[in-house]
Amino acid sequence: MKKFLVPTDFSDTAKNAALYAAQVVAGVKDAQIILYNVSDKITAGTDGSPLTESDDDRALILTQALEQLKTEMLATASAVQITCVIDAGTSLVETLERYVRHHGIDIVIMGITGATRLEQIFMGSNALDMVNKAVCPVIIVPPDTQYKQIKNVVFASDFKEVDSTTPIAPIKAVLDIFKPNLHIVNVDSEHYVELTDDYKLERTKLENMLKDYNPQFYFIRFFDFQEAISQFTHDKNIDLILIVPKRNAFLSGLFKTSHTKKLAYHSHVPIVAIHE
Repeated sequence: MKKFLVPTDFSDTAKNAALYAAQVVAGVKDAQIILYNVSDKITAGTDGSPLTESDDDRALILTQALEQLKTEMLATASAVQITCVIDAGTSLVETLERYVRHHGIDIVIMGITGATRLEQIFMGSNALDMVNKAVCPVIIVPPDTQYKQIKNVVFASDFKEVDSTTPIAPIKAVLDIFKPNLHIVNVDSEHYVELTDDYKLERTKLENMLKDYNPQFYFIRFFDFQEAISQFTHDKNIDLILIVPKRNAFLSGLFKTSHTKKLAYHSHVPIVAIHE
């Protein structure tokens, strides 16, 4: 059985991601959603007074909230199997990571809210932190996303040593779930009319690795990666962007963001991040 973990903090962004997940999983045979909340102690209201009297009270409130969200998810996809889980922890990402490892989760689906440049630098994102843990594929759902059947997937590749840097098994696992048309794109400001021998070699490697999915290849000469992928996504009616974050990509300089981070904050199409 395929297990999809959907964390929620009951925000509008998380709710939208949960509704999206329900519709995605509705089309997957033998699958279940684990609707997941990490609970720390709720200590006090804005006036300093206790919000709850006991751990049992907190558990009851959270259970009711999860069940309400489950009901809304089932209203959009009635046949989906949904289990509600409340886990104790002070760090969402660390608790999530532990749960994923211990319960064999196949994919995490979670929301992300767009942010200003300063907010991206200083606030970060639980979704991106989860991607960086590299424990399983993570589908990042933008706040304005409405579900569309996943028919077209774009895989953005840098075409560098693809045989050793492409996590082919988890990529195939994701593609096998959706069975989409596969578009493989490389964006580079130095592309010319004729591809170099190095690019031709890497294309041949990827073509052989993903031959079961009949990939189409595109080489785009453009300086701005995020803008190029956004335009391609629009032109080709892309429903999901697949990207492989490079090791240490999140350790870039203060004003230099990784491709994954830029896409995550600005894309209107969900992104699935699969670590190399």
